[in-house]
Amino acid sequence: MLNLGRGEGAPDPKTVYKPALGPARAGTTGDARGTGGTAARSSSLPPIPTLNSPVTPETPTKDSSAPAPDIAEAGGSKLSVGPNIKLKGVEISNCDILIVEGHMDATVSSTAMKISQPGTLTGIAVIDIAEIHGEFSGELTARKKLVVHGTGRVSGTIRYGSLIVIEGGDLTGDVKRLDSSADTAQASSTRMSN
Repeated sequence: MLNLGRGEGAPDPKTVYKPALGPARAGTTGDARGTGGTAARSSSLPPIPTLNSPVTPETPTKDSSAPAPDIAEAGGSKLSVGPNIKLKGVEISNCDILIVEGHMDATVSSTAMKISQPGTLTGIAVIDIAEIHGEFSGELTARKKLVVHGTGRVSGTIRYGSLIVIEGGDLTGDVKRLDSSADTAQASSTRMSN
């Protein structure tokens, strides 16, 4: 037999199963974490797979109690306006992630926006996902989701795909869901009159 790819004294891969992750199983041969012996396996443990047995990875289930990933940790192009910074009359576009910790008067077109406390944004924002811990005033369109946290204040003309307002959060003004029947009826009447 050719001994390709194995060093001298290496165990035969057909007889040894060594899990890459997970707890040690007592009685498995070749597992440095176990006893290394051939003790009887508990009937409550699943059988040890061999090279001939099919391997099917477990599909992780979504844990609804797990916190959603923070917008600030996502990848892509990112613009951060730090504390004590003031921007006035700017237009921001093609930005994947906008983080506002200072004060802005702007027009924004971005994928995701997070206004941290004590950050404020006044102006127009068209966003996929908006997360507000600070203050927003103006016209806000959150195409997918708008989250107003307990310290968040949002006022003006607000349109959203889905809405989450955490206890203590404040949402005031002309607030409507994007796919609401009122928006659909208004769009239909506008098209008919043309």
